[in-house]
Amino acid sequence: MNNNSKKHSKVLIIGSGPAGYTAAVYAARAMLKPMLVHGMEPGGQLSTTTDVENYPGFSKVIQGPWLMDQMRDQAKAVGTEMIEDHIASVNLKSKPFEAVGDGGQKYTADSIIISTGAQARWLNIESEQKFRGFGVSACATCDGFFFKDKTVAVVGGGNAAVEEAMFLTKFASKVKLIHRRNALRAEKMLQEKLMANKKIEIIWDSVVEEVIGDSEPKNVKGLKIKNVKTNKIEEIKIDGLFIAIGHDPATSLFKGQLNMDKEGYIVTKPDSTITNVPGVFAAGDVKDKIFRQAVTAAGMGCMAALEAEKHLSSKA
Repeated sequence: MNNNSKKHSKVLIIGSGPAGYTAAVYAARAMLKPMLVHGMEPGGQLSTTTDVENYPGFSKVIQGPWLMDQMRDQAKAVGTEMIEDHIASVNLKSKPFEAVGDGGQKYTADSIIISTGAQARWLNIESEQKFRGFGVSACATCDGFFFKDKTVAVVGGGNAAVEEAMFLTKFASKVKLIHRRNALRAEKMLQEKLMANKKIEIIWDSVVEEVIGDSEPKNVKGLKIKNVKTNKIEEIKIDGLFIAIGHDPATSLFKGQLNMDKEGYIVTKPDSTITNVPGVFAAGDVKDKIFRQAVTAAGMGCMAALEAEKHLSSKA
């Protein structure tokens, strides 16, 4: 690729997923001819999600990767230019904005929509990855429903872990909260609610060593957990494991250029996708650590495109 060539667009969308694709659909329909740059694995977290039952418009279970393919094809059909590249750096300090790909390709834009998403933190043990999507999940609101009257475990000790454990008691008959320390980091009010819930058992000072299950068909049967104080390993029976040790937003590209909170999420104006740099918008999990749903990300993608259009027309 010729390194001197610059590709210019009115709207550059960095990242895919429901936020990026929806932004592309709206921007393309507004005749803004958007360019969407996605990495090696387009579709975001949904492309690793199997059964999706909570996306509006589908009465039957759909597959996450299929839904993302449909969104991508729709964005293409209405006029989005899709580019596979990995953005290595961005300059938001001068106009037009500039992004540079790994191979040196330069992209310039009058406005940028950031939809780079976030990734759940995993324990990174081999057995966890083996059963991911088959009993191991990082999203209780997505997958709790599948564990009606079953026993599940949640790993973590912060607000997210406590909230996930509480949420899971709506479905599961028993929830075991596994925490590596002897005290939770979660807010005191949440802790009190947790302690009062008869369905929840806390396993202190413990870490998950291994997820145990069947290979054919894949399903989780139990866990090997180690007490970090005694080093004793015990097996417990469970049907599902939820990892709730946090998410990492993909925002390192924008450090020092956009306002972020202490966890690295991009800060936007309330009820808006507007960042502290005029003409730069952020949509989806890259700015949202509360809801983290495909439908809310898509909604924000729509907002970002409409706000970008408004910004561009005010400059015209």
